[in-house]
Amino acid sequence: MRLIIGIITVFACVLGGYMAMGGHIEVLWQPFEAVIILGAAIGAFVIANSGPVLKQSLGVFGILLKGPRYNKAAYVELLGLQFTLFKLVQSKGVLALEPHVENPHESAIFNNFPTFAKNHHAVEFLCDYLRMVTLGTNVAHEMEALMDEELETHHQENERLVGAIQALADGTPALGIVAAVLGVIKTMGAISEPPEVLGHLIGGALVGTFLGVFVAYGFFGPMAQSLRTTFEAESKYFLSMKVGLLAHISGYPPAIAIEFARKALMSEVRPTFAEVDEATANLPNPT
Repeated sequence: MRLIIGIITVFACVLGGYMAMGGHIEVLWQPFEAVIILGAAIGAFVIANSGPVLKQSLGVFGILLKGPRYNKAAYVELLGLQFTLFKLVQSKGVLALEPHVENPHESAIFNNFPTFAKNHHAVEFLCDYLRMVTLGTNVAHEMEALMDEELETHHQENERLVGAIQALADGTPALGIVAAVLGVIKTMGAISEPPEVLGHLIGGALVGTFLGVFVAYGFFGPMAQSLRTTFEAESKYFLSMKVGLLAHISGYPPAIAIEFARKALMSEVRPTFAEVDEATANLPNPT
């Protein structure tokens, strides 16, 4: 909804303002200018980016429409999962984690938290580090360094897409100038025509500059920023797992470990202490 409202607002204000001051909307209909600018932009995008980035870019509009995939309920569930796992270790020992981390899709604990269980990357991340705990890794700062490296890699993978869209925003104004120059060249070839014809041709050429700047700063730039904001918000999901697990390895009891994890979340989606306490109190005993 936010994306749709933004697009409508951009078009309404720019085109509505143009028409309100006496402009003729049909003059802006220059399809070949659009072909030059957007076609060249797509070609440059393909040249500049690797296969994985191009594949990831196909889902950009889905990401922008949905926004961050995690809401407060998802974070309450995540904290509940961590509490259950840490409680299991507290009551039955660290080796009780083995059947759950080796076969997470068959784990009764993971399946009690469906939002988490459907997130392949999150399941893999948590299980990898819990497996290391079962193998005897208990030095928090060493685990933290390894987690930071993995999270930084994940951030870089997302940032490649953000950077690609931002490069598109940076390049389209220049491609608009290319289209305008080609329009001027066409106009110079008709220099003997009467003024009304030349005026139409010059106006069409200038539409190229308008279109390049319009799509760059009205759409591509904001899209890149929206993607960056979304990815940053989603990264807190993994940061919460990291902080909770490190607190657990450091010897804190489950209730304190998930409080560490809760504090890592952004304020707009962070559940209160009372909400987490109520949610964990109703969880079944881990087995």
